[in-house]
Amino acid sequence: MAFTEFRPLAEKSLIEYIKATSVLSDKIGNNFGDLKIKEVGDGNLNFVYIVASPSGSFVIKQALSYIRCIGESWPMTKERAYFEALALREHGRLCPENVPEVYHFDRTMSVIAMRYLEPPHIILRKGLIAGIEYPLLAEHMSDYMAKTLYYTSLLYRTTTEHKRDVAEFCGNVELSRLTEQVVFSDPYKISQYNRWTSPYLDRDAEAVREDNILKLEVAELKSMFCERAQALVHGDLHTGSVMVTHDSTQVIDPEFAFYGPMGFDIGAFIGNLILAFYAQDGHADQMNDRKRYKEWILRTIRDTWSLFYKKFTALWDEHKDGSGEAYLPEIYNNPELRLLAKRKFMQDLLHDTLGFGAAKMIRRIVGVAHVEDFESITDASKRATCEQQALDLAKMVLKERKKFQSIDEVVLAIQQVQ
Repeated sequence: MAFTEFRPLAEKSLIEYIKATSVLSDKIGNNFGDLKIKEVGDGNLNFVYIVASPSGSFVIKQALSYIRCIGESWPMTKERAYFEALALREHGRLCPENVPEVYHFDRTMSVIAMRYLEPPHIILRKGLIAGIEYPLLAEHMSDYMAKTLYYTSLLYRTTTEHKRDVAEFCGNVELSRLTEQVVFSDPYKISQYNRWTSPYLDRDAEAVREDNILKLEVAELKSMFCERAQALVHGDLHTGSVMVTHDSTQVIDPEFAFYGPMGFDIGAFIGNLILAFYAQDGHADQMNDRKRYKEWILRTIRDTWSLFYKKFTALWDEHKDGSGEAYLPEIYNNPELRLLAKRKFMQDLLHDTLGFGAAKMIRRIVGVAHVEDFESITDASKRATCEQQALDLAKMVLKERKKFQSIDEVVLAIQQVQ
């Protein structure tokens, strides 16, 4: 261990830290003369440094004891770095093509060192704002979600293994409580951290706080989020937690990881694609009306779920006689029954996905921590129009999610609210 007690790393102390940590100094060939260090954190929670020399590179991420974008008035456990490292390693083992490798973790310093995702990797959200198509995005994300969710669930594992890991990740309670607050509570009441595009959305924000049916549905989702330890979920799988190139997709930042409902991850990703869809009109100009790009986003939403469904159920079929204890082979002992069980499970999962996706959309419009997709639209009235469409869709989907039978019906609904 390089440092014996926690302290935030600035550039000078970071160099000392690397020198004292052989796995890191080896990564850059002990070349400190040509070392370049750049702080690239998005400003919300952590310090993030790119460390590069001609001999090698890595990223250092350090968790602070408060929320960086708000300050010390909102304290936050540094232990989240431990759960992030744990989740990166577990998800990386299950899907190494789509998760950056962890080189080093230091619990005392709350430091993770991992692979630097070199240019042209960019944050997916920024690519969506720029109108860039990623032809393999649905393929890669469905792969990542199918493998990480299936292999950490009771469809594959014994209850003994599962409960052991659930207990371990229960330690990440502070970050789960933060999600409970900002996703399932704050948007539905007066809260000091809530904001929206005022005055345009004043009435819309009030309508969310006064909608009894919406509140009852959100209570059901919150209960599922808090109580249902279905699989090891990333916990914050939005388009800012994915880095992409034309042919690479890498999932980062699982510091909110815990054992929760599968639909929370799938919904977060699809919900953020829907936000990107509605933001496009705000980024359109005379050169590009973004219509074709909107069609690509809708295709990606459809393909993400369809490919996930196909891959997840294929894993289930492949391991149907394995050690998974959710559907014991002695009970589910004929093809017809197995098919019924699978169909019901996947239908319920679609409904969970839609509910959580819609809840994530609502909090990004009238809660704390908005998305750059909308925030980068400088004309406030234009931004508000885009946000209103997304909010109307999200409220409808959250309340009526159980009526949807397929992803095609969802895509149709998105197209109709424009």
